[in-house]
Amino acid sequence: MSIAAARGGPAVHARGVSKAFGSGDARVIALQGADLELPCGEVAMLVGPSGCGKTTLISIIAGLLARDQGQLEVLGTDPNALRGDERTLWRLRTVGFVFQQFNLIPQLSVAENVAIPLVLAGVRRAQALERAADMMARVGLSGRERSAPLKLSGGQQQRVAIARALVNEPRMLVCDEPTSALDGATGQSVMELIVETCRHPDRAVIIVTHDERIFRFGDRIAHMDDGRVDRLTDRHGTALGLGAPERTALGFAE
Repeated sequence: MSIAAARGGPAVHARGVSKAFGSGDARVIALQGADLELPCGEVAMLVGPSGCGKTTLISIIAGLLARDQGQLEVLGTDPNALRGDERTLWRLRTVGFVFQQFNLIPQLSVAENVAIPLVLAGVRRAQALERAADMMARVGLSGRERSAPLKLSGGQQQRVAIARALVNEPRMLVCDEPTSALDGATGQSVMELIVETCRHPDRAVIIVTHDERIFRFGDRIAHMDDGRVDRLTDRHGTALGLGAPERTALGFAE
């Protein structure tokens, strides 16, 4: 039995998701009927040429953008059905983000950057910093809590961004080109950290990437083109249907 079947539902269920920007002659269609199914416990990668709709799709899944048409459930919730404050709270509690450019605040220490989601969620500052320090230890940055972000290497800054994304224990981790600015060895290390978050049957990871070196970390690879998911494969290129592939309880099928 797959993890998804054991849990009774997908992490992401998207059907016919469409999104356009602008109007008239300036109207740009970013998504036109995109479908995606992601079981809990898996890592999905969105790949395809620039401008094919990858970032738009993950932004809609994460509740940063509202879709124009189609159906979407993320961990049993339709983000479009939530009001502004409700959506913000849902996103804060449910989704972790790893951005391509790290988006660290240079005026804050590394630990303070990691603690931001906790503080926004109402956790007291001292407790938030303690939990941030614990998460930093998990990503190999113990002892750098008081460092300024710009004093760290690119790989270390990306680890800070991952720690910030994970400190609230989100069920959905969304990453936009997390290894594009990293060398091969550091990128592999970063991916190992990201994949660890998926070793829980109630979590999932979605990664937008052009980096073929990390495809081996994906359980399913959604190939996008012209605003649609054109095909779905496993890491070996074998075509997948909409259901979950058979997997072991905690590992990844080879």
